[in-house]
Amino acid sequence: MLRRPLLTLTPLALSLLLSGCAVGPDYLRAENWLPSLFRDTPTATATATESAANPALNAAWWTLFNDATLNELIAAAQEKNADLRSAVARLDQADAAAREAGASLFPSIDGQAGASRVSPSEKTATWTPSTPDPLRAHSAGLSLSYEIDVWGRVRRMNEAARANLLASQYGRDAIRLSITGLVASTYLNLRALDAQLAVSEINLQSRQESAELVKTRVAAGLVSPLDEYQADSALAAIKVQYADLQRARALAEHQLALLTGQPDLRIAAGDLRQLPQPPQPPAGLPADLIEARPDVRQAEQQLIAANANIGVAKAAYYPKFSLTGGLGRESKDLSDLFSSGAGTWSAGLSLLMPILDFGRTSARVDQAKALNEQSLIAWQKALETAYKEVRDALVSLDSNSTAEEAQTVRVESTQKALDLAKLRYEAGYSGYLEVLDAQRSANEAQLAAIATRQARLTAAVDLFKALGGGWKPEATSATSPPGNTLAAADSKE
Repeated sequence: MLRRPLLTLTPLALSLLLSGCAVGPDYLRAENWLPSLFRDTPTATATATESAANPALNAAWWTLFNDATLNELIAAAQEKNADLRSAVARLDQADAAAREAGASLFPSIDGQAGASRVSPSEKTATWTPSTPDPLRAHSAGLSLSYEIDVWGRVRRMNEAARANLLASQYGRDAIRLSITGLVASTYLNLRALDAQLAVSEINLQSRQESAELVKTRVAAGLVSPLDEYQADSALAAIKVQYADLQRARALAEHQLALLTGQPDLRIAAGDLRQLPQPPQPPAGLPADLIEARPDVRQAEQQLIAANANIGVAKAAYYPKFSLTGGLGRESKDLSDLFSSGAGTWSAGLSLLMPILDFGRTSARVDQAKALNEQSLIAWQKALETAYKEVRDALVSLDSNSTAEEAQTVRVESTQKALDLAKLRYEAGYSGYLEVLDAQRSANEAQLAAIATRQARLTAAVDLFKALGGGWKPEATSATSPPGNTLAAADSKE
């Protein structure tokens, strides 16, 4: 008996489902509005069509520094960093939400069983002296419920859930990239401090020797005691500098300990000057490389989800069809529950039609459209920010490369001036003030040269982050510029 009503309802349900369409706008992309190439590439002299490269991105860009300690720190951060572990947990939550939304595409089948005993009132019309007291009933069966997705409400919900899941994945990748870059930058700072400590230690020894020489000359009556006071002051100043650098190094080490989830981290001394120079980016980098950035991808998936939610809101304008059914057994006595004649069934198709909601649905649609517009602007801003950050990093890399060459000349010149000032002082041709000035200039030049080298390497890290990964130089090839693929979203009604 159950087969007949189901056979009657199934064609109707299928016809409604097949004839239905998903309401709301489909996600589309508009025309590209960003330039096709980055023209701030260092030493870019070739024309765009001759030099534009399409390098493959290197997910493990930090390995280009060839530093085993840096590799170990980043591996530890990717495994133990608290922010990254939280992002993974959020991804698990989004995955579960997507699976929940996907389950809405299928019927819900529930099992039920029950037993009851009811004592009727003698004052009711249905009661008679022959009515058993109490009334007994036993039941068992299956129930089915299914929303026929005529207008695509469930499909739009599933589309939004999938986009949110991808957004969470890219959010995790964005945090991983940010943490990796922060570890690399902090490590470069620590190695720069190591190099400055090494320079300060040499200068400290040199000033101690100078102070001893001055004391000897003062004792011999060759120079004024003023020279001794000046030498002692210079020696104290370099000691203060050394102590400040030690403190800064300890703080950098503590920061790395936090980033890598290793509270007792200790890093042996090294030297920034031992790290290799970062590879130079090829001339005419294509701008569509920034599409690989996880934060850009995350913003677009959030836009796709917001666009789908417009359809979810618009579906409330239309009738909602639901298919229900049941199959079970009922009897007064438990022993008769599965006997002949105890079977029951039910089947039905329900319709819920909005008549008057005083603008509630329209308000929800307007909210969804406004959120979609906000998501569109956020994605456009993400692209523009990424483009700016790449340009900034390219300019910084170029200018710091030029500055480092000048700093090398400055260090050599100040060291020669210091050597000459010492000779002049020992020969009695000049006062100690000339030596002090030469010492300060040499010390400042050496520290500045290390800072410039750090800035150059940090600019390389910033470029890797801005591109979403470091390029593989061996993968580059001279090709014509790729087509513009960056675009904004366009929602059509």
